[in-house]
Amino acid sequence: MTDAFLDKVYSARSADETRALYDAWSKSYEAEVAENGYVTPERCAKALYSATSDPSMSILDFGCGTGLSGLALKLAGFQAIDGCDLSPGMLEQARDKDVYRNLSQIGAGDSLPGGYAAIAAIGVIGSGAAPLEVLDRILDALESGGLTVFSFNDHTLEDPGYQARVDALIASGRVQELTREHGPHLPARDMNSTVYVLEKT
Repeated sequence: MTDAFLDKVYSARSADETRALYDAWSKSYEAEVAENGYVTPERCAKALYSATSDPSMSILDFGCGTGLSGLALKLAGFQAIDGCDLSPGMLEQARDKDVYRNLSQIGAGDSLPGGYAAIAAIGVIGSGAAPLEVLDRILDALESGGLTVFSFNDHTLEDPGYQARVDALIASGRVQELTREHGPHLPARDMNSTVYVLEKT
C-alpha cells in the first residue's frame, strides 16, 4: 500500500477540504497508519491514565477519527468515553469499535460540549489538521481541575508557535503541565511526537 494520504495530510487546507480528505481516507486510514507503526494514541492514553486516579472519569475524545484513540483510552482503563469528529466517514468507522457511549459530528467552529473531566485531542491539532486555537477551545470547555491530553508531531513542532502557545498557557497560570514527553509517533517514517497532559487551574 502506498502512503497516499499520509503524504498529503500535512498540507494546509480549509475545514471543508479537511473533512473531504478524511472522509476519503476513512476506510484505509487504520491500515495505513498501522503500516507506519502509529503509537501516539497508546502513549497519550497511558499518560492521561498516569495523571488521574479515576478511570471512571468522563472523557471527550475530540477528533476521534476511526476510534483508534478511543480504543487506546479504553485499553488504558478508562470506561466513560464519548467521541466527536468533523468527518462522518471517520465516525462511521468509529462506531464499529464499540468503545464510545456516544458519537457525534462537530463543525469546525463549534464550541466543545462541557461537563467532561478530560478532553483528549490525540493527533488532532497541527499542520493540515485542527488549528492551534482548538487548544483554547478545549480549555474553555473544561472546569477547573479538568485535564487535557494532546500531541504535536514533529512536522507540527517545526512551527515554533505550537510549543510557544503551550508555554504561554503554563506561564499565564491557566494550566499546570503534568506531562511533556517526546517519543515515537510513526516509527516507520522516523517521526516522533510530543505528548502533553495539562490540568486547567
